[in-house]
Amino acid sequence: MEYSQFLFSLIMKFILGKKLKMSQMFDEKRDVIPVVLIEAGPCYVTQVKTKEKDKYTAIQIGFEKLKPSKVKNPQRNTPYRHFKEYRDERKDSQELRVGEKLDISIFKEGDKVSISGISKGKGFAGAVKKWGFKGGSASHGTKHTHRTIGSVGCMFPQRVIKGKKMPGRMGFDRTTVKNLTIAKIDLENNIIAVKGAVPGRRGTLLEIKSMNNE
Repeated sequence: MEYSQFLFSLIMKFILGKKLKMSQMFDEKRDVIPVVLIEAGPCYVTQVKTKEKDKYTAIQIGFEKLKPSKVKNPQRNTPYRHFKEYRDERKDSQELRVGEKLDISIFKEGDKVSISGISKGKGFAGAVKKWGFKGGSASHGTKHTHRTIGSVGCMFPQRVIKGKKMPGRMGFDRTTVKNLTIAKIDLENNIIAVKGAVPGRRGTLLEIKSMNNE
């Protein structure tokens, strides 16, 4: 591990990745473990913010370097597709320098991580699918109301209460899954295998943050 990565691991453990696919592996007892393969990093420090200049301490990292033909003039100094800023007022991040490389060596197998990303979009969905409503009666005389939500109003106030569970867009929300375990790390290919499921479809940008030092 390089000095910059060692220093980064002391301050925080945070990296960006891309969901590849779900798979499975076997443990020592030959039990099947469902895992998600994530291409995590390498990321590069693109900006270091300090209390003296920016009023708070943070590190901005870039992920997935763009091809030269895709780089526009404003991106010449930071030719990356994705940027994320990690803010941590408890630590001083001035030691890190712009351009330093960060990879998955800051993690180790068995670490607990939280992973955030955009969940799969399901389109417009009814209340039975979206919220698990029971639906209407299927007895004799019922017509076209098997999957309706029924009455949504009330006598007072004479309006629909804000936050009422109703049909609407389902999915495509920012979701965080906590306490996931890193089952395997492949340093050569920048791939980590995380036990369990993570948000999003294949290719979704994921934020991976360690929970061991929280």
